[in-house]
Amino acid sequence: MPTPLKAGEVLRNRYKIRRIIGQGGMGSIYLADDLRLEGRLCALKEVEHDRTLTADLLKEAREQFFREATILARLDHPNLPKVSDYFSIGGRDYLVMDFVPGKDLRMLMVEAKKKGNFLSEIEVLGWANQLADALSYLHSQNPPIVHRDIKPSNLKYTPGGVLKLVDFGLVKVLVSDEMTVTIVQGKGTAVYTPLEQYGGDIGHTDTRSDIYAFGATLYHLLTNTPPIEAHERFLHPDALIPPRQINPNISVRTEKAILWAMSLHPEERPADVESFRKALLGEFSPMAPQKISIPAPTFFDLISSPVEMTLAIVSIGLVLLSFVLTFIH
Repeated sequence: MPTPLKAGEVLRNRYKIRRIIGQGGMGSIYLADDLRLEGRLCALKEVEHDRTLTADLLKEAREQFFREATILARLDHPNLPKVSDYFSIGGRDYLVMDFVPGKDLRMLMVEAKKKGNFLSEIEVLGWANQLADALSYLHSQNPPIVHRDIKPSNLKYTPGGVLKLVDFGLVKVLVSDEMTVTIVQGKGTAVYTPLEQYGGDIGHTDTRSDIYAFGATLYHLLTNTPPIEAHERFLHPDALIPPRQINPNISVRTEKAILWAMSLHPEERPADVESFRKALLGEFSPMAPQKISIPAPTFFDLISSPVEMTLAIVSIGLVLLSFVLTFIH
């Protein structure tokens, strides 16, 4: 693991390191002040390439980093942090993104578990709806972009109620011959990783790999239980416990959608994120139900059924009888 930067260090005369907010095998993620734009906080994703690479391979990896960083910098979506800069210093490359405040979904899940509760299904489906927006946007790029590391800790929920898919560390950009290239080599986090991703860059991944991780993430959030790893399921097909056996409050519809997304073979999963969203949420999101306007009933509506008609006749008769008796007296 590369030696992390220290608090107070300044990169490119602009980014002053505050502290480490994330760490991995190929570098750290830092919270930093943007000295050029007062008051702006940013996240610096650090990548140190394999030191055993030859000079030619290192040059190729660097060129690939800059090509894909350029693509990421063009992205603009409310559920993704904005990539604003990228650069290299020594043997390390850096990707600069907006800092996203708030707790990640793993923290929210752990807090609920400590209280002996599950996260509410309606709340998790609301997050799923926002994540589907982000992934649909990424997958619709030309060429498509696959995140490859969707998991609760990479989903931040801001104080304003917006979900952000963060950490582009394992992003892949699909090229024309359907092979893939990667900014940072890696396999993702095991319990959310589909079988085809276990080979790192050797394995073939596509947008359906993100759908598997999406389903595995929802499984974990709704059950407080990490799903069985894909390779274990391959050896023992019945190893995955259906979500409703752990949390009976989950709807049948949600369980079926999650298990569909977590199919071991890519061909057996939803073809795209929108298909998964529809299976999960239906034609309309449950978080934004359509308003139905109910008009005031007319007199005809009130007497249209036999019961109301009978009551109306009796009432009119009583009124007439009361009038006659009053007149006689």
